[in-house]
Amino acid sequence: MNKTHDFTQGNIAKQMVFFSLPIFLTNLLQTSYQFIDSIWVGNLLGANALGAISIAAPVIFTVLSFIIGVNSATLTVLSQRKGASDQNGLIESLNAFVVALTILSVLFGIIGFLFTDPILKFLGTPDEIFESTKVYLRINFLGILFLFGYNFIGTVLRALGDSKTPIRFVLFAVILNTVLDPLFISYFNWGIEGAAYATILSQGAAFLYGVIYSVWKSKIPFTIPHLPDSKEIKRISKLGIPAGLQMMTVSAGVTAIMGIVASFGTQVVAGFGAAQRLDRIIMLPAFTLGAAVNSMAGQNIGSGKWSRVSAISKNGIILILSVSLTISAIIFFSAESMIRLFINDPKTIAFGENYLKTVAFFYPFLGINFVLNGVVKAAGAMIQVLVLNIISFWVLRVPLTYLFSKWLGAEGIAYGIGVSFIISSLFAIAYYRYGKWREIDLFEGNQEASDDIVPQKKNG
Repeated sequence: MNKTHDFTQGNIAKQMVFFSLPIFLTNLLQTSYQFIDSIWVGNLLGANALGAISIAAPVIFTVLSFIIGVNSATLTVLSQRKGASDQNGLIESLNAFVVALTILSVLFGIIGFLFTDPILKFLGTPDEIFESTKVYLRINFLGILFLFGYNFIGTVLRALGDSKTPIRFVLFAVILNTVLDPLFISYFNWGIEGAAYATILSQGAAFLYGVIYSVWKSKIPFTIPHLPDSKEIKRISKLGIPAGLQMMTVSAGVTAIMGIVASFGTQVVAGFGAAQRLDRIIMLPAFTLGAAVNSMAGQNIGSGKWSRVSAISKNGIILILSVSLTISAIIFFSAESMIRLFINDPKTIAFGENYLKTVAFFYPFLGINFVLNGVVKAAGAMIQVLVLNIISFWVLRVPLTYLFSKWLGAEGIAYGIGVSFIISSLFAIAYYRYGKWREIDLFEGNQEASDDIVPQKKNG
Protein backbone atom coordinates (compact mmCIF):
# COMPACT_ATOMS: atom_id res chain seq x y z
CA MET A 1 0.00 0.00 0.00
CA ASN A 2 1.14 3.60 -0.49
CA LYS A 3 2.74 5.11 2.55
CA THR A 4 0.28 6.74 4.91
CA HIS A 5 1.07 10.20 6.25
CA ASP A 6 1.45 11.52 9.77
CA PHE A 7 0.06 15.07 9.69
CA THR A 8 0.93 15.82 13.32
CA GLN A 9 4.37 17.03 12.26
CA GLY A 10 6.06 18.57 9.22
CA ASN A 11 5.35 21.46 6.86
CA ILE A 12 1.59 22.00 6.71
CA ALA A 13 1.43 23.86 3.39
CA LYS A 14 3.53 21.24 1.62
CA GLN A 15 1.53 18.38 3.15
CA MET A 16 -1.74 20.01 2.18
CA VAL A 17 -0.74 20.45 -1.45
CA PHE A 18 0.69 16.96 -1.93
CA PHE A 19 -2.12 15.26 0.01
CA SER A 20 -4.82 17.26 -1.79
CA LEU A 21 -3.60 16.70 -5.35
CA PRO A 22 -4.43 12.96 -5.48
CA ILE A 23 -7.81 13.69 -3.85
CA PHE A 24 -8.46 16.33 -6.50
CA LEU A 25 -7.57 13.91 -9.29
CA THR A 26 -9.78 11.25 -7.73
CA ASN A 27 -12.70 13.68 -7.46
CA LEU A 28 -12.10 14.90 -11.01
CA LEU A 29 -12.26 11.34 -12.28
CA GLN A 30 -15.35 10.69 -10.15
CA THR A 31 -17.06 13.75 -11.61
CA SER A 32 -16.25 12.51 -15.10
CA TYR A 33 -18.82 9.72 -14.71
CA GLN A 34 -21.77 12.01 -15.26
CA PHE A 35 -19.64 14.29 -17.44
CA ILE A 36 -19.01 11.42 -19.87
CA ASP A 37 -22.64 10.29 -19.67
CA SER A 38 -23.76 13.84 -20.45
CA ILE A 39 -21.49 14.18 -23.50
CA TRP A 40 -22.61 10.87 -25.02
CA VAL A 41 -26.29 11.27 -24.12
CA GLY A 42 -26.46 14.91 -25.24
CA ASN A 43 -24.78 14.24 -28.58
CA LEU A 44 -26.29 10.83 -29.37
CA LEU A 45 -29.78 11.19 -27.88
CA GLY A 46 -30.48 14.96 -27.77
CA ALA A 47 -31.69 17.64 -25.35
CA ASN A 48 -34.58 15.63 -23.86
CA ALA A 49 -32.31 12.77 -22.81
CA LEU A 50 -29.77 15.25 -21.40
CA GLY A 51 -32.57 16.88 -19.43
CA ALA A 52 -33.57 13.47 -18.07
CA ILE A 53 -30.15 12.69 -16.60
CA SER A 54 -29.88 16.29 -15.35
CA ILE A 55 -33.00 15.78 -13.24
CA ALA A 56 -31.93 12.27 -12.22
CA ALA A 57 -28.49 13.32 -10.94
CA PRO A 58 -29.59 15.31 -7.86
CA VAL A 59 -32.30 12.76 -7.08
CA ILE A 60 -29.73 9.96 -6.99
CA PHE A 61 -27.52 12.09 -4.80
CA THR A 62 -30.41 12.81 -2.45
CA VAL A 63 -31.09 9.11 -1.92
CA LEU A 64 -27.37 8.38 -1.56
CA SER A 65 -26.68 11.39 0.61
CA PHE A 66 -27.47 9.86 3.98
CA ILE A 67 -25.04 7.03 3.26
CA ILE A 68 -22.43 9.48 1.96
CA GLY A 69 -22.86 11.59 5.09
CA VAL A 70 -22.36 8.64 7.41
CA ASN A 71 -19.37 7.66 5.30
CA SER A 72 -17.87 11.12 5.80
CA ALA A 73 -17.93 10.49 9.54
CA THR A 74 -15.32 7.78 8.95
CA LEU A 75 -12.81 10.53 8.14
CA THR A 76 -13.39 12.13 11.51
CA VAL A 77 -13.31 8.96 13.61
CA LEU A 78 -10.53 7.09 11.81
CA SER A 79 -8.23 10.11 11.44
CA GLN A 80 -8.54 10.84 15.16
CA ARG A 81 -7.88 7.16 15.94
CA LYS A 82 -4.72 7.33 13.83
CA GLY A 83 -3.61 10.60 15.43
CA ALA A 84 -4.03 9.03 18.86
CA SER A 85 -2.17 5.84 17.73
CA ASP A 86 -5.15 3.73 18.84
CA GLN A 87 -4.92 0.60 16.63
CA ASN A 88 -7.55 -1.44 18.51
CA GLY A 89 -9.97 1.46 18.39
CA LEU A 90 -9.27 1.86 14.69
CA ILE A 91 -10.16 -1.78 14.02
CA GLU A 92 -13.41 -1.61 16.00
CA SER A 93 -14.52 1.68 14.45
CA LEU A 94 -13.76 0.39 10.96
CA ASN A 95 -15.88 -2.71 11.49
CA ALA A 96 -18.75 -0.61 12.84
CA PHE A 97 -18.78 1.61 9.77
CA VAL A 98 -18.66 -1.38 7.39
CA VAL A 99 -21.71 -2.95 9.02
CA ALA A 100 -23.71 0.28 9.30
CA LEU A 101 -23.02 1.55 5.79
CA THR A 102 -23.72 -1.79 4.10
CA ILE A 103 -27.14 -1.98 5.75
CA LEU A 104 -27.93 1.64 4.89
CA SER A 105 -26.84 1.36 1.26
CA VAL A 106 -29.12 -1.63 0.64
CA LEU A 107 -32.03 0.01 2.46
CA PHE A 108 -31.80 3.30 0.61
CA GLY A 109 -31.34 1.57 -2.75
CA ILE A 110 -34.63 -0.28 -2.23
CA ILE A 111 -36.46 2.85 -1.07
CA GLY A 112 -35.17 4.89 -4.00
CA PHE A 113 -36.17 2.23 -6.52
CA LEU A 114 -39.71 1.87 -5.15
CA PHE A 115 -40.45 5.59 -4.84
CA THR A 116 -39.07 6.85 -8.16
CA ASP A 117 -42.48 7.86 -9.54
CA PRO A 118 -43.64 10.07 -6.65
CA ILE A 119 -40.19 11.70 -6.45
CA LEU A 120 -40.27 12.71 -10.11
CA LYS A 121 -43.87 13.91 -9.86
CA PHE A 122 -42.96 15.99 -6.81
CA LEU A 123 -40.17 17.63 -8.82
CA GLY A 124 -42.57 18.49 -11.64
CA THR A 125 -40.56 16.54 -14.20
CA PRO A 126 -41.74 17.48 -17.72
CA ASP A 127 -43.96 14.81 -19.29
CA GLU A 128 -41.78 14.38 -22.36
CA ILE A 129 -38.80 13.18 -20.27
CA PHE A 130 -40.62 11.51 -17.36
CA GLU A 131 -40.25 7.88 -18.50
CA SER A 132 -36.61 8.18 -19.58
CA THR A 133 -35.72 9.84 -16.26
CA LYS A 134 -37.54 7.08 -14.38
CA VAL A 135 -35.66 4.30 -16.18
CA TYR A 136 -32.28 6.00 -15.71
CA LEU A 137 -32.93 6.52 -11.99
CA ARG A 138 -34.06 2.99 -11.25
CA ILE A 139 -31.07 1.39 -12.91
CA ASN A 140 -28.75 3.63 -10.90
CA PHE A 141 -30.50 2.69 -7.67
CA LEU A 142 -29.62 -0.94 -8.40
CA GLY A 143 -25.92 -0.02 -8.23
CA ILE A 144 -25.93 1.94 -4.97
CA LEU A 145 -23.94 -0.72 -3.08
CA PHE A 146 -21.15 -0.56 -5.68
CA LEU A 147 -20.96 3.23 -5.51
CA PHE A 148 -20.86 3.09 -1.73
CA GLY A 149 -18.27 0.32 -1.64
CA TYR A 150 -15.37 1.75 -3.57
CA ASN A 151 -15.95 5.27 -2.22
CA PHE A 152 -15.87 3.89 1.34
CA ILE A 153 -12.55 2.12 0.75
CA GLY A 154 -11.12 5.35 -0.65
CA THR A 155 -12.38 7.30 2.38
CA VAL A 156 -10.72 4.87 4.78
CA LEU A 157 -7.40 5.19 2.94
CA ARG A 158 -7.55 8.99 3.04
CA ALA A 159 -8.37 8.97 6.76
CA LEU A 160 -5.16 6.99 7.29
CA GLY A 161 -3.18 9.47 5.19
CA ASP A 162 -3.11 7.68 1.81
CA SER A 163 -4.71 9.81 -0.89
CA LYS A 164 -2.96 8.15 -3.86
CA THR A 165 -4.35 4.61 -3.90
CA PRO A 166 -8.03 5.61 -4.41
CA ILE A 167 -7.07 7.07 -7.80
CA ARG A 168 -6.53 3.52 -9.07
CA PHE A 169 -10.09 2.44 -8.31
CA VAL A 170 -11.72 5.49 -9.83
CA LEU A 171 -9.46 5.57 -12.90
CA PHE A 172 -10.30 1.95 -13.61
CA ALA A 173 -14.02 2.70 -13.35
CA VAL A 174 -13.83 5.80 -15.56
CA ILE A 175 -11.91 4.02 -18.33
CA LEU A 176 -14.43 1.19 -18.29
CA ASN A 177 -17.35 3.65 -18.29
CA THR A 178 -15.85 5.56 -21.24
CA VAL A 179 -15.70 2.36 -23.29
CA LEU A 180 -19.12 1.01 -22.27
CA ASP A 181 -21.10 4.25 -22.74
CA PRO A 182 -21.01 4.51 -26.55
CA LEU A 183 -21.14 0.72 -26.84
CA PHE A 184 -24.36 0.42 -24.82
CA ILE A 185 -25.99 3.66 -25.99
CA SER A 186 -25.35 3.41 -29.71
CA TYR A 187 -24.03 0.00 -30.76
CA PHE A 188 -26.53 -2.02 -28.72
CA ASN A 189 -29.11 0.77 -29.19
CA TRP A 190 -30.08 0.76 -25.49
CA GLY A 191 -30.39 4.56 -25.35
CA ILE A 192 -30.43 6.20 -21.94
CA GLU A 193 -30.66 2.78 -20.28
CA GLY A 194 -27.27 1.98 -21.77
CA ALA A 195 -25.71 5.02 -20.08
CA ALA A 196 -27.08 3.88 -16.72
CA TYR A 197 -25.92 0.27 -17.16
CA ALA A 198 -22.45 1.45 -18.18
CA THR A 199 -22.19 3.47 -14.99
CA ILE A 200 -23.24 0.77 -12.52
CA LEU A 201 -21.17 -1.94 -14.22
CA SER A 202 -18.11 0.31 -14.06
CA GLN A 203 -18.73 1.10 -10.40
CA GLY A 204 -19.23 -2.58 -9.63
CA ALA A 205 -15.89 -3.46 -11.24
CA ALA A 206 -14.14 -0.69 -9.28
CA PHE A 207 -15.70 -1.95 -6.03
CA LEU A 208 -14.46 -5.49 -6.72
CA TYR A 209 -10.99 -4.13 -7.47
CA GLY A 210 -11.02 -2.16 -4.21
CA VAL A 211 -12.08 -5.19 -2.17
CA ILE A 212 -9.37 -7.38 -3.69
CA TYR A 213 -6.73 -4.70 -3.18
CA SER A 214 -7.76 -4.09 0.43
CA VAL A 215 -7.77 -7.77 1.34
CA TRP A 216 -4.59 -8.87 -0.42
CA LYS A 217 -2.28 -5.86 -0.68
CA SER A 218 -3.20 -3.02 1.69
CA LYS A 219 -2.68 -2.61 5.41
CA ILE A 220 -6.25 -1.54 6.10
CA PRO A 221 -7.21 -3.48 9.26
CA PHE A 222 -10.48 -4.89 7.92
CA THR A 223 -11.91 -7.84 9.83
CA ILE A 224 -14.78 -10.25 9.20
CA PRO A 225 -17.84 -8.06 9.86
CA HIS A 226 -19.41 -8.58 13.26
CA LEU A 227 -21.95 -6.79 15.43
CA PRO A 228 -20.32 -3.61 16.79
CA ASP A 229 -20.30 -2.97 20.55
CA SER A 230 -22.60 -0.40 22.07
CA LYS A 231 -19.97 2.35 22.27
CA GLU A 232 -19.25 2.13 18.54
CA ILE A 233 -22.95 2.10 17.70
CA LYS A 234 -23.47 5.15 19.89
CA ARG A 235 -20.51 6.96 18.29
CA ILE A 236 -21.70 6.20 14.76
CA SER A 237 -25.20 7.40 15.64
CA LYS A 238 -23.87 10.56 17.27
CA LEU A 239 -21.72 11.46 14.28
CA GLY A 240 -23.24 9.57 11.38
CA ILE A 241 -26.89 10.54 11.74
CA PRO A 242 -26.33 14.33 11.76
CA ALA A 243 -23.66 13.94 9.04
CA GLY A 244 -26.14 11.97 6.96
CA LEU A 245 -28.89 14.50 7.58
CA GLN A 246 -26.41 17.23 6.64
CA MET A 247 -25.83 15.60 3.26
CA MET A 248 -29.55 15.03 2.78
CA THR A 249 -30.13 18.70 3.55
CA VAL A 250 -27.61 19.67 0.88
CA SER A 251 -28.82 17.24 -1.76
CA ALA A 252 -32.50 17.89 -1.07
CA GLY A 253 -31.74 21.58 -1.49
CA VAL A 254 -30.07 20.85 -4.84
CA THR A 255 -33.12 18.84 -5.83
CA ALA A 256 -35.44 21.68 -4.79
CA ILE A 257 -33.44 24.07 -6.95
CA MET A 258 -33.79 21.65 -9.86
CA GLY A 259 -37.54 21.86 -9.28
CA ILE A 260 -37.33 25.65 -9.69
CA VAL A 261 -35.25 25.19 -12.85
CA ALA A 262 -37.72 22.64 -14.25
CA SER A 263 -40.50 25.24 -14.13
CA PHE A 264 -38.75 27.08 -17.00
CA GLY A 265 -38.95 24.13 -19.40
CA THR A 266 -36.77 21.46 -20.97
CA GLN A 267 -34.25 23.79 -22.65
CA VAL A 268 -33.43 25.56 -19.38
CA VAL A 269 -33.23 22.19 -17.59
CA ALA A 270 -30.80 20.89 -20.22
CA GLY A 271 -28.72 24.09 -20.11
CA PHE A 272 -28.63 24.08 -16.32
CA GLY A 273 -27.71 20.39 -16.34
CA ALA A 274 -24.81 20.99 -18.71
CA ALA A 275 -23.66 23.98 -16.63
CA GLN A 276 -23.85 21.88 -13.48
CA ARG A 277 -21.36 19.42 -14.93
CA LEU A 278 -18.89 22.30 -15.28
CA ASP A 279 -20.03 23.75 -11.94
CA ARG A 280 -18.78 20.61 -10.28
CA ILE A 281 -15.32 21.14 -11.77
CA ILE A 282 -15.22 24.61 -10.20
CA MET A 283 -16.31 23.07 -6.89
CA LEU A 284 -13.73 20.28 -6.94
CA PRO A 285 -10.92 22.25 -5.25
CA ALA A 286 -13.27 23.23 -2.42
CA PHE A 287 -14.60 19.70 -2.02
CA THR A 288 -11.06 18.35 -2.17
CA LEU A 289 -9.69 20.69 0.48
CA GLY A 290 -12.70 20.02 2.69
CA ALA A 291 -11.78 16.32 2.72
CA ALA A 292 -8.05 17.03 3.06
CA VAL A 293 -8.35 19.36 6.05
CA ASN A 294 -10.79 16.91 7.63
CA SER A 295 -8.10 14.21 7.61
CA MET A 296 -5.26 16.57 8.54
CA ALA A 297 -7.12 18.37 11.32
CA GLY A 298 -8.56 15.08 12.61
CA GLN A 299 -5.10 13.58 13.18
CA ASN A 300 -3.94 16.69 15.00
CA ILE A 301 -7.07 16.88 17.12
CA GLY A 302 -6.55 13.22 18.01
CA SER A 303 -3.02 14.01 19.18
CA GLY A 304 -4.04 17.27 20.88
CA LYS A 305 -2.02 19.61 18.64
CA TRP A 306 -4.45 22.51 18.37
CA SER A 307 -1.97 25.10 17.13
CA ARG A 308 -1.47 22.95 14.01
CA VAL A 309 -5.26 22.72 13.59
CA SER A 310 -5.41 26.52 13.39
CA ALA A 311 -2.51 26.57 10.92
CA ILE A 312 -4.28 23.97 8.77
CA SER A 313 -7.37 26.22 8.64
CA LYS A 314 -5.37 29.28 7.58
CA ASN A 315 -3.39 27.42 4.93
CA GLY A 316 -6.61 25.88 3.61
CA ILE A 317 -8.30 29.27 3.19
CA ILE A 318 -5.31 30.77 1.37
CA LEU A 319 -5.04 27.78 -0.97
CA ILE A 320 -8.75 27.56 -1.80
CA LEU A 321 -9.06 31.27 -2.59
CA SER A 322 -6.08 31.27 -4.96
CA VAL A 323 -7.03 28.05 -6.74
CA SER A 324 -10.77 28.68 -7.05
CA LEU A 325 -10.28 32.19 -8.48
CA THR A 326 -7.96 30.80 -11.15
CA ILE A 327 -10.39 28.05 -12.15
CA SER A 328 -13.31 30.48 -12.12
CA ALA A 329 -11.48 32.74 -14.57
CA ILE A 330 -10.82 29.83 -16.93
CA ILE A 331 -14.47 28.75 -16.82
CA PHE A 332 -15.66 32.33 -17.35
CA PHE A 333 -13.69 32.85 -20.55
CA SER A 334 -14.46 29.44 -22.05
CA ALA A 335 -18.07 28.97 -20.90
CA GLU A 336 -19.69 28.85 -24.34
CA SER A 337 -17.30 26.30 -25.85
CA MET A 338 -17.62 24.09 -22.77
CA ILE A 339 -21.42 24.10 -22.89
CA ARG A 340 -21.19 23.12 -26.58
CA LEU A 341 -19.51 19.88 -25.50
CA PHE A 342 -22.91 18.71 -24.28
CA ILE A 343 -25.50 20.15 -26.60
CA ASN A 344 -25.97 22.07 -29.87
CA ASP A 345 -29.31 23.76 -29.20
CA PRO A 346 -28.74 27.58 -29.31
CA LYS A 347 -31.17 28.48 -26.50
CA THR A 348 -29.81 25.76 -24.24
CA ILE A 349 -26.25 26.96 -24.89
CA ALA A 350 -27.21 30.59 -24.22
CA PHE A 351 -28.72 29.81 -20.82
CA GLY A 352 -25.84 27.54 -19.77
CA GLU A 353 -23.22 30.10 -20.79
CA ASN A 354 -24.95 32.95 -18.99
CA TYR A 355 -25.39 30.85 -15.84
CA LEU A 356 -21.69 29.90 -15.71
CA LYS A 357 -20.43 33.42 -16.32
CA THR A 358 -22.68 34.77 -13.56
CA VAL A 359 -22.02 32.21 -10.86
CA ALA A 360 -18.33 31.42 -11.50
CA PHE A 361 -16.81 34.10 -9.26
CA PHE A 362 -19.11 33.37 -6.33
CA TYR A 363 -17.48 29.99 -5.79
CA PRO A 364 -14.52 31.21 -3.68
CA PHE A 365 -17.08 31.98 -0.98
CA LEU A 366 -18.36 28.41 -1.18
CA GLY A 367 -14.74 27.28 -0.84
CA ILE A 368 -14.49 29.04 2.52
CA ASN A 369 -17.50 27.00 3.69
CA PHE A 370 -15.94 23.70 2.66
CA VAL A 371 -12.59 24.37 4.34
CA LEU A 372 -13.92 25.69 7.66
CA ASN A 373 -16.67 23.08 7.85
CA GLY A 374 -14.07 20.39 7.11
CA VAL A 375 -12.03 21.51 10.13
CA VAL A 376 -14.93 21.65 12.58
CA LYS A 377 -16.23 18.29 11.31
CA ALA A 378 -12.82 16.83 12.13
CA ALA A 379 -13.55 17.66 15.77
CA GLY A 380 -16.94 15.91 15.57
CA ALA A 381 -19.18 19.00 15.22
CA MET A 382 -21.64 17.20 12.95
CA ILE A 383 -24.83 18.65 14.44
CA GLN A 384 -23.42 22.16 14.18
CA VAL A 385 -22.46 21.67 10.53
CA LEU A 386 -25.97 20.28 9.93
CA VAL A 387 -27.42 23.54 11.26
CA LEU A 388 -25.05 25.56 9.07
CA ASN A 389 -26.16 23.61 6.00
CA ILE A 390 -29.84 24.04 6.83
CA ILE A 391 -29.20 27.78 6.96
CA SER A 392 -27.14 27.70 3.76
CA PHE A 393 -29.70 25.82 1.67
CA TRP A 394 -33.15 26.21 3.17
CA VAL A 395 -32.88 29.68 4.70
CA LEU A 396 -30.71 31.14 1.96
CA ARG A 397 -30.10 29.26 -1.30
CA VAL A 398 -33.52 27.83 -2.16
CA PRO A 399 -35.55 30.95 -1.17
CA LEU A 400 -33.08 33.32 -2.85
CA THR A 401 -33.02 31.24 -6.04
CA TYR A 402 -36.80 31.26 -6.12
CA LEU A 403 -37.05 35.00 -5.45
CA PHE A 404 -34.39 35.99 -8.00
CA SER A 405 -35.93 33.70 -10.63
CA LYS A 406 -39.32 35.36 -10.09
CA TRP A 407 -37.69 38.76 -10.33
CA LEU A 408 -35.28 38.20 -13.26
CA GLY A 409 -36.63 35.03 -14.88
CA ALA A 410 -34.35 32.08 -15.63
CA GLU A 411 -31.26 34.33 -15.47
CA GLY A 412 -32.05 35.02 -11.81
CA ILE A 413 -31.25 31.42 -10.85
CA ALA A 414 -27.50 32.12 -10.95
CA TYR A 415 -27.80 35.34 -8.93
CA GLY A 416 -29.85 33.70 -6.19
CA ILE A 417 -27.35 30.86 -5.86
CA GLY A 418 -24.36 33.21 -5.89
CA VAL A 419 -25.69 35.58 -3.22
CA SER A 420 -26.44 32.60 -0.97
CA PHE A 421 -22.77 31.54 -1.22
CA ILE A 422 -21.62 34.89 0.14
CA ILE A 423 -24.01 34.98 3.09
CA SER A 424 -23.50 31.33 4.09
CA SER A 425 -19.71 31.83 4.17
CA LEU A 426 -20.21 34.51 6.83
CA PHE A 427 -22.10 32.00 9.00
CA ALA A 428 -19.29 29.45 8.56
CA ILE A 429 -16.65 32.01 9.59
CA ALA A 430 -18.66 33.05 12.64
CA TYR A 431 -19.06 29.48 13.90
CA TYR A 432 -15.40 28.63 13.29
CA ARG A 433 -14.23 31.63 15.32
CA TYR A 434 -16.79 31.67 18.13
CA GLY A 435 -18.31 28.16 18.29
CA LYS A 436 -17.46 25.49 20.88
CA TRP A 437 -16.31 22.81 18.45
CA ARG A 438 -12.85 22.71 20.07
CA GLU A 439 -14.39 21.36 23.28
CA ILE A 440 -15.81 18.17 21.69
CA ASP A 441 -14.26 14.87 22.89
CA LEU A 442 -15.25 11.85 20.78
CA PHE A 443 -13.47 9.25 22.86
CA GLU A 444 -14.22 10.43 26.39
CA GLY A 445 -10.77 11.65 27.27
CA ASN A 446 -8.86 8.62 25.93
CA GLN A 447 -6.46 10.64 23.80
CA GLU A 448 -2.77 10.49 24.65
CA ALA A 449 -1.18 13.44 26.36
CA SER A 450 0.42 16.16 24.27
CA ASP A 451 2.39 19.31 24.94
CA ASP A 452 -0.38 21.18 23.10
CA ILE A 453 -3.40 19.30 24.48
CA VAL A 454 -5.51 22.26 25.63
CA PRO A 455 -7.63 23.87 22.89
CA GLN A 456 -6.73 27.53 22.41
CA LYS A 457 -9.55 29.48 20.81
CA LYS A 458 -7.30 32.47 20.27
CA ASN A 459 -5.41 30.43 17.65
CA GLY A 460 -8.49 30.17 15.42
